[in-house]
Amino acid sequence: MKEILILKSNMEDDLLQIGIHGADGGVNFVLFSRHASRVRIELFNQPADATPSRVIDLDPVHNRTGDLWHVWVEGIRPGQLYAYRVDGPYEPGEGHRFNFNKLLLDPLATAISPLPDSDFSDAIPMPKCVFMNEQFDWKDDRPLKTHWSKTVIYETHVRGFTIHPSSGVKNSGTYRGLIEKIPYLKELGVTAVELMPVQEFNEHQVMGTNPQTGQPLKNYWGYNPMLFCAPKASYSSLKGLGQQKLEFKEMIRAFHKAGIEVILDVVFNHTAEENEQGPTLCFRGIDNSIFYILADDKHFYKDYTGTGNTINANHPVVQEHILTALRYWVVEMRVDGFRFDLAAALGRDGHGNILPDPPLLKQIADDPILKNVKIIAEAWDAAGAYEVGSFSEQRWTEWNGQYRDDIRRFWRGDDGFLGLFVQRICGSDDIYSKSGKSPKRSVNFITCHDGFTLNDLVSFRDKHNEANGENNRDGSDENFSENYGAEGKTVDVQIESVRKRQIKNFLLSLLISRGVPMLLGGDEFRRTQGGNNNPYCQDNEVSWYDWSCLEKNREIFRFTCGLIAFRLAHPILSTEQFYTDAEIKWFSPQGGLPNWDNPKEKQFACLIHESEHNALYLMFNAGVDAVDFTLPPVSPGERWRLAVDTSHEAPQDLFAQGEEPFIENTQTYHLGSQSSVILLAR
Repeated sequence: MKEILILKSNMEDDLLQIGIHGADGGVNFVLFSRHASRVRIELFNQPADATPSRVIDLDPVHNRTGDLWHVWVEGIRPGQLYAYRVDGPYEPGEGHRFNFNKLLLDPLATAISPLPDSDFSDAIPMPKCVFMNEQFDWKDDRPLKTHWSKTVIYETHVRGFTIHPSSGVKNSGTYRGLIEKIPYLKELGVTAVELMPVQEFNEHQVMGTNPQTGQPLKNYWGYNPMLFCAPKASYSSLKGLGQQKLEFKEMIRAFHKAGIEVILDVVFNHTAEENEQGPTLCFRGIDNSIFYILADDKHFYKDYTGTGNTINANHPVVQEHILTALRYWVVEMRVDGFRFDLAAALGRDGHGNILPDPPLLKQIADDPILKNVKIIAEAWDAAGAYEVGSFSEQRWTEWNGQYRDDIRRFWRGDDGFLGLFVQRICGSDDIYSKSGKSPKRSVNFITCHDGFTLNDLVSFRDKHNEANGENNRDGSDENFSENYGAEGKTVDVQIESVRKRQIKNFLLSLLISRGVPMLLGGDEFRRTQGGNNNPYCQDNEVSWYDWSCLEKNREIFRFTCGLIAFRLAHPILSTEQFYTDAEIKWFSPQGGLPNWDNPKEKQFACLIHESEHNALYLMFNAGVDAVDFTLPPVSPGERWRLAVDTSHEAPQDLFAQGEEPFIENTQTYHLGSQSSVILLAR
């Protein structure tokens, strides 16, 4: 027989903060709901249980203060499973979707039980929240606080990084699998990993089937969060109740010990509850009209994210939920920063209008707990907002989508991109200076999870997303890619030579640019997705890292390692200010100024003064013909040394610091087609 209790609460104990927190031999449960008429807590013994072991109905007189429903329950121990039921009006036209029959997750739960291997339905039990009060020895762990000027980001996927049989790790596809690959990342030289979403999501949410294989598709990327504070349980090697938190902390501690920061790709702009036909998991059943931006007919949702709903992020209550989640990841889990998915959507008001000074974005920038963490905006959304260069407060760093496009088009040989290429490698002064931002606010990237890999960028002219089951309509059509004579794999030596050269050109451009470079994981060994530029649903070898490619493409890996080391050895390349006229000079191949107004111009050089006696001379040729560059004179006693030439085969393509050979011809340098060179004056 069910036990139904009406518990009185001690205001001083249980109104400390929203969520669930241990206190005085018990637990405080605190839930926000403005329009609810009753709230029930259900406790469970096992994840699969449909019937609770204990039911606690909150009394609206004694257990409610304002919009907070609260109770202190004695004797709750770590590992306790729980969930809510919330009742109130079911009036979709007014924005209310309360349904007491639905078991609901706590919005600020920090762990949930394992998810079912299918989408949720009435026949499949909902996951349960897990109360955790774990002890963890952080030892001497401290925030690294790596300066932006010394930061090199590596974007990767927790599962995809090590799940392939070739990964060679014991705990494949998990947080511990990442730990096992830390020596590899150290060898590469990156200073931060940016992890695609680890906020709990349901990979089995209905995705359809692969029309080529008949296999079910999954939510692989994870941009569909169920909760904001819970690390994904299936990424834990332990698979226990709440063990994902301990393993996540182990991962953070291990990365910090290796000198590598951890940045989380977080999704606060929408949830997995989708549109009006989607599942009720959490926010919708707790207070739909508060948590989401609704249409004029409140039966429907405004969708600025392409997912069916948009979080009402600038409502004070929702804002506080998001800030609480961010503080939790920083204080409790010790992450070093965040990349905010579709961050422009977080600047919209309750009607969907773009606010001139969004309170949430300002609060994130000014919050005293978040003050020293890295905050990166994807400064656009799916409804046309595009704020690259002007996103909110000056403390916000931004993904520079314009950098990606202009660098791609220059090396593809498009007309009219020489001047834009120069702007991008110099920190995008034309984009950022008008808002008072410096180059450190530009995260530069050629590729990211969303689009082609670097190998595919030079191997496919068109996207090939047929396996996604959307008739190749999904994914961007504007890739600015080229295949150089064959679509996809080829045994043609000449085509492969051009592709390899272009990969090196892209890597060189990225790693000599002012701003913050970001590499897409696997680009350093030519990971391919077979031309799929939107593999969000491909939890298979399309997306997984095939580590056999590392041996096949060791030349590209070596080149990437060398360029990262070169960048860090030459701080002039990453200074957090724009170049001055005294620091950099521009040249045409003939030695005069480049003809900036000629759209056919595809070659230029720049002389960068590092110090009184040291200089770099960079030459770029995006044309299909080789070009002779006149070399500038050097000071008495100095000579030009060759550091990098992308047209050369390894190991003559890049030389380690101190091993750069003198060049024989001090007057001119013969630069091959579609190639780039770095010389050192020493």
